[in-house]
Amino acid sequence: MPVIGNHMSRDLLSVGADERIADAARRMVDRGVGAVLVMDGKRLAGILTERDVLRAVAEGRVEDARVGERMTRHPETVEASESTGHAASLMIHGGFRHLPVTEGGAVVGIVSIRDLMRVVLEDSTPRGA
Repeated sequence: MPVIGNHMSRDLLSVGADERIADAARRMVDRGVGAVLVMDGKRLAGILTERDVLRAVAEGRVEDARVGERMTRHPETVEASESTGHAASLMIHGGFRHLPVTEGGAVVGIVSIRDLMRVVLEDSTPRGA
């Protein structure tokens, strides 16, 4: 089974918990990503996703709201050496679409449900088609 480290994104977008949600959302749009890692130095403090931003918008709390108010604290993570199937299982059972990837406790990437779908499609597409 394929491992996460071969299918994750290493080009990470990160913000601090004190950053405004509106600014984080603009950076997400500029980069075309659905989640941003919230870092406290080199330590993963949380993750802010499109859903978190949408909830803030729905409540009318975007202008002055800070990332730390809306992020998921202490998100699930997966080791780069673990299987893509394990990551998919975590996402399905946890109800989320982005998963930070670690190596020895350090954040080295992020994997999305879209990344995992590419793995499935590569495996199921007939060779030479």
